[in-house]
Amino acid sequence: MAKKAKTAINPTREENYPQWYQEVIKAADLAENSDVRGCMVIKPWGYTIWENIQKNLDEMFKDTGHVNAYFPLFIPKSFFEKEAEHVDGFAKECAVVTHTRLEDDLNGGLRPAGKLTEELIVRPTSETIIGASFSKWVESYRDLPLLINQWANVVRWEMRTRLFLRTTEFLWQEGHTVHATREEAEEETKKMLNVYADFASEYLAIPVIKGEKTASERFPGALQTFSIEAMMQDKKALQAGTSHFLGQNFAKASNIKYQSKEGIEKYAWTTSWGVSTRLIGALIMAHSDDDGLIIPPKIAPAHVVIIPIYKNEEQEKLVKEYISDLENEIKKLRFDEKKIRVIVDDRDIRGGDKVWGWIKKGVPIRLEVGPRDVENSSLFMGRRDKAPKDKGGIVFNKFIETLPEILQEIQDNIYQKALSFQKENTVNIDTKDEFYKFFTPNNKENPEIHGGFANSHWCGNPECEENIKNDLKVTIRNIPEDAKQEIGKCIYCGAKSEKRVIFSKSY
Repeated sequence: MAKKAKTAINPTREENYPQWYQEVIKAADLAENSDVRGCMVIKPWGYTIWENIQKNLDEMFKDTGHVNAYFPLFIPKSFFEKEAEHVDGFAKECAVVTHTRLEDDLNGGLRPAGKLTEELIVRPTSETIIGASFSKWVESYRDLPLLINQWANVVRWEMRTRLFLRTTEFLWQEGHTVHATREEAEEETKKMLNVYADFASEYLAIPVIKGEKTASERFPGALQTFSIEAMMQDKKALQAGTSHFLGQNFAKASNIKYQSKEGIEKYAWTTSWGVSTRLIGALIMAHSDDDGLIIPPKIAPAHVVIIPIYKNEEQEKLVKEYISDLENEIKKLRFDEKKIRVIVDDRDIRGGDKVWGWIKKGVPIRLEVGPRDVENSSLFMGRRDKAPKDKGGIVFNKFIETLPEILQEIQDNIYQKALSFQKENTVNIDTKDEFYKFFTPNNKENPEIHGGFANSHWCGNPECEENIKNDLKVTIRNIPEDAKQEIGKCIYCGAKSEKRVIFSKSY
């Protein structure tokens, strides 16, 4: 029997994928559970990843004409009641404020006092409260389109939580737009879906499938919902972003009207779209390995970490002077039109511990610099897209000349690995028996090892969709936008179908 390879993260992905995920977060020092049930503390390394996601996405939003604003955390309950589907969709997830303050309870404790005349909902999403503002801001066709984005936190009361993937409070952005015509609103919905897909592939190095959600998976109150779906390394899908065509439902609920060029008062057409800190969960599960986190350079908190190695004061002085020059040269360089970020790790701990610490944190490039490297004007380089032991020397000047290219190569390698995995585990399935076998665990030691994306026909009947969900916990992730017209038979009932959809287990 072959000896098990030693890994920095235990259990490994194959042994216990959910626990492996938690251990990667812990080892990379990304976040921890809060003392508030279901909430998390995002630690500096994890929050810097979120900041880099924000910066790049925000730039993409502004390039498409959107501007940022901020709206209240609290929403009057009556606002939710204006749109029936919306309140039904979110009612079970809402946290509710009922009192205005605390007062002494005469026993040394505190009790709620000052009951509100109308309860306030802690923001689970902002369509209704933003709609109230939009109804004041929009008067004429000249005010349209109105293109607004908000970076905020939201609260959705979750019973079973998991860091980054599903927490009671999380961070996100939500775009909200108003248009004069249906066509403009539909175009906006798809435009923002494309922005998300481009960001996922170009920055997060995650390939995604763009498509429309089925009626049962739509955002409450929307006419259409579109999503990007990513495959994680356990072959489950993760919904990484959504864009909703809201029609006139929310415009009518919030009384968003405009006067047309002809002087006719009309209801506007609206959209909303959003991504959240769930993207960090996607990043972890799509790329990381049994030695820890792997971060694509374009959103890494640091691109390069330099680890000095010396045994005495004389070597220390020599190495630190060399590293100072190296650090200064790196800081002059740019990658993805931004400064290359470098850390010098001069902590008083063992060199091996430093190296493994940065491997687990996912820094793209590690440089170890000792007296011999100084003597040879070279560096000892390791890359996170390669095995920990796969490292070697590189001349100082060559490293500086090629560093931006090396970072782009790492970015591309991470993406191609994820794309290959997605393609290998996406299969066309045309019979019910094969479909059920594909999604049924067959490994008693690790029941998670099965499935992937099944590209199969569906007749459009929600009963077939629901039966598959009940039988296998498998859902239609979306109807891919590039799905070809093709006559086939529904994977469940055998009725006529004209398109394949993506079925998968999901987060």
